[in-house]
Amino acid sequence: MSPSSSRREPSGGRTDAPRRTPSSTRARTTGNQPSGERKERRTGRPARISRAEIVAAAHAVLDAEGVEKLTMRRLATELGCTPMALYHHVRDKEDLLRVLLNDYADQVAWPDLPDDPKQRILVAATAMHDVLAARPWIVEVLTEGDLFGLSALWFSENIIDAAVAAGLTLDRAAHAYRAIWHYTAGEILIRGNAVRRAADERPTYRDQVFADLDPETLPRLAELGPRWAALSAADTYADGLRALVDGLLAPGSGRR
Repeated sequence: MSPSSSRREPSGGRTDAPRRTPSSTRARTTGNQPSGERKERRTGRPARISRAEIVAAAHAVLDAEGVEKLTMRRLATELGCTPMALYHHVRDKEDLLRVLLNDYADQVAWPDLPDDPKQRILVAATAMHDVLAARPWIVEVLTEGDLFGLSALWFSENIIDAAVAAGLTLDRAAHAYRAIWHYTAGEILIRGNAVRRAADERPTYRDQVFADLDPETLPRLAELGPRWAALSAADTYADGLRALVDGLLAPGSGRR
């Protein structure tokens, strides 16, 4: 008799039925999902947000909605992460703006400057205007606080240096730069608003007033009235800059 034949079967020749797993255990194991449809759970830490992603998302919010709408919570929503994830890269909104200013300034291609001091001022100032006009929110940041991109000091240095080369004292050259900066920043902000008003089909309060001016009291403005909105939106920066620089460098304007 072989070893296997020595085993006795239970009475009646019946075999034990396989044990059943309790339904509660099966539910915990399968998650109540049909076989073949179970999803693997994600484990580990969520994907890290890179500094480059933060910068790109912040620029998108700024360009679309402006400085006031850029908050750490708004940026986190844009990136699909928590605000705390951003604090690994920046301390707060001010630090974020500093990062953005430096990032943008580092990407600027500086123009070649001519030898003539006056022309050097005009070229540098025009480049400054074009760089800022492409990102008007930067002007808002620069005029409201003391943030700036370090690379952008190229504009200040070269305009002041050219003014000194044109015969101004160093202090007067600094004043000349400030006058150019104020003109440039104001032109970008004011004309930008005028362009947006002109693009809006709804009549503004200004339009209504200028359309009904008394020609006896304000003859020149009454004549310009219908064209005032278009004139305000016109790009006259280059003409104004030349006139300003001519005045700043005129004899008796703080020359050595």
